[in-house]
Amino acid sequence: MPGSYLESPAFQREMRALLDQQQRGRGRTLPAELPETALLIVDMQTYFLDPASHAYVPGAEATLAACERLAESFATARRPVLLTRHLNTAANAGMLARWWADSIRRRSPLSRVHPRLAAGGFGVLEKSQYDAFHGTRLATRLRRRRIRRLVIAGVVTHLCCETTARTAFVRGFEVILATDATAAYAPEFHLGSLRNLAHGFATLATTAEIEAALAPVPRGARR
Repeated sequence: MPGSYLESPAFQREMRALLDQQQRGRGRTLPAELPETALLIVDMQTYFLDPASHAYVPGAEATLAACERLAESFATARRPVLLTRHLNTAANAGMLARWWADSIRRRSPLSRVHPRLAAGGFGVLEKSQYDAFHGTRLATRLRRRRIRRLVIAGVVTHLCCETTARTAFVRGFEVILATDATAAYAPEFHLGSLRNLAHGFATLATTAEIEAALAPVPRGARR
């Protein structure tokens, strides 16, 4: 099983420095409260989370736990939670089939959303490309709920999460990326993706910071 980089002290230091730099450099911080906000958990499927799978993402267990925390917090705050499930056929795989020479097929047990998240009964959106907006009704579903802000978590940071975050931004949604609820195949991919997104597309925040912004504030109290 590949080792996890997410919990290494070196990665944690770089992540903290990136979050601090975001706040100092551009003054971009998480809003004190998160109304009109939905959580999108991307592709947390057995295909990426089973250590026996060739596509296993290192640190997936820690990411799964963080995604569970976020989903519970959003549900408690009565905010929408959506899960994506990546599936391909020969007809819709496109360049993914040529690039990876492998596809996630519906009948494969590895294609299922991880049971720990599926048990929550959240809505599941099927997609066929990195971008969760491509060929789906995601934008329509968000607009109908009057969502203007999207928190993104899941896998893989530099592929589906980053692509979806960029499209969300272009479509007019404010984007927040949960830094410790996403994972990639290597720390350089993860950090590189976060640096790119922080520069022009998304606010970075930890799971704990997002949970705090979701928690109700007693009348007259200050955060």
